[in-house]
Amino acid sequence: MTQTEIWTEKYRPTKFENVVGQHEIIKRIKSLVQAMNIPHFMFAGPAGTGKSTLALIIVKELFGEHWKENYIELNASDERGIDVIRQKVKDFARTKALKNVPFKVIFLDEADALTREAQQALRRTMENYTNTCRFILSCNYSTKLIEPIQSRCVMFRFKLLEKKDISEVMKKISEKENLKLTPDAFDAIYEASEGDCRRAINLIQATAAISMDINSDMISMISASAKPAGIKVVLDYALAGDFINARDKLLDVMLRESVSGSDVIKAIQKEIWTLQIEPEIKVRLTEKTGETEFRMIEGSDEFVQLQALLASFVLAGQGKAI
Repeated sequence: MTQTEIWTEKYRPTKFENVVGQHEIIKRIKSLVQAMNIPHFMFAGPAGTGKSTLALIIVKELFGEHWKENYIELNASDERGIDVIRQKVKDFARTKALKNVPFKVIFLDEADALTREAQQALRRTMENYTNTCRFILSCNYSTKLIEPIQSRCVMFRFKLLEKKDISEVMKKISEKENLKLTPDAFDAIYEASEGDCRRAINLIQATAAISMDINSDMISMISASAKPAGIKVVLDYALAGDFINARDKLLDVMLRESVSGSDVIKAIQKEIWTLQIEPEIKVRLTEKTGETEFRMIEGSDEFVQLQALLASFVLAGQGKAI
């Protein structure tokens, strides 16, 4: 286990009431677990929102201290072929559970990475071993799973955590680890994590290795993200028609803060909607930002593309068509 995984496991919730941000989902699943009669589950949503954690809590609530004997976890992105479904999954599913629960639980993480053939085999396994096994499928995109699997599962869609949820987790960790976080540090952690609790925990652990007193500057340094203040200055120069200063400031931000072009694009996209310009122009600039990001992903030079984007901001500031 790596250093950044230690705190993630250490502070992983072990009970339903300790999970933050997914209150409606928790309420519905808890009632099903208490009735000892759960269907197949599908957890869909972004990374770091509690899908794997909730699967573990369900199993521990069902089986208590015998949960390891009645539970298997597979990462479908690593083991995504049909042989895994035919061998590991089927062999585990056909045996009866220990203790007084009539079924075992199989957790397939990143199930949307399964091949089409593996999904067809999984469909048959889910159908044939309903009496002895329940499946919990976790995925980022439920649409990548075939319809027969989706129809056999009760779907729960997880959402990114809000600022108050991330702050609650950070406060618990800081109290137990004797860390001192400034108010702006909580804002910086939330901005850098983008609602991903696992990323937030990794950030605070990496920062704590440097100092026990944590502020927003340290978080920005560790996350290597472009500071909104720096990006705002770049955009202000561009809208004022000063392309040279906008370009020089952008280069300074990228080199001094060691941020990539994709990080700059994300910061620009967020900053557009705080600019004092007409809503129609904001929409056009957002479209241009998306085009620039696509070109960079396809392999174009980052700084050339960002300069072209700044040129669009200059034209927008002068009231010309973009």
